[in-house]
Amino acid sequence: MATSIDVTREHCPMTFVKVKLALAKLRPGETLEVLLLEGEPLENVPRSAREQGHEILEQGPLNGGVHRVVLRKGA
Repeated sequence: MATSIDVTREHCPMTFVKVKLALAKLRPGETLEVLLLEGEPLENVPRSAREQGHEILEQGPLNGGVHRVVLRKGA
């Protein structure tokens, strides 16, 4: 089961800071489910995660402007 983090109440750049801290607690290959808002967080978090060598496994809308992104921690 994936670790989960909800950053819907955070604003950029804190959204990715919180995601980065959560990823740091995981081993390579483990997954992190991120709940975030559309707009800037949805643009920046997946892009920043990819730039740091992590993989986007899933990405899609839930409801009320909230999106779910599942990341796999890179090496």
